[in-house]
Amino acid sequence: MTVETLLEEIRTLSSQDRQRLIHALLVEQTSIDTSHKRSILEFGAIGADIASGIDAQEYVNQLRDEWDDSR
Repeated sequence: MTVETLLEEIRTLSSQDRQRLIHALLVEQTSIDTSHKRSILEFGAIGADIASGIDAQEYVNQLRDEWDDSR
């Protein structure tokens, strides 16, 4: 089952059932085992090559333009 299929099914629920689902998901999320937390240091240099060779301001402007285009 895909997320899209689940979302379509959720849209058919009553408001009360949606609230119950949200509550159940939140309870499930808080009970997930968090003993496998990752260290922030593991993510060092991820994406460092994304802006390689590009002026920082130019890169920020490009990201802003992409954001504006997506609206």
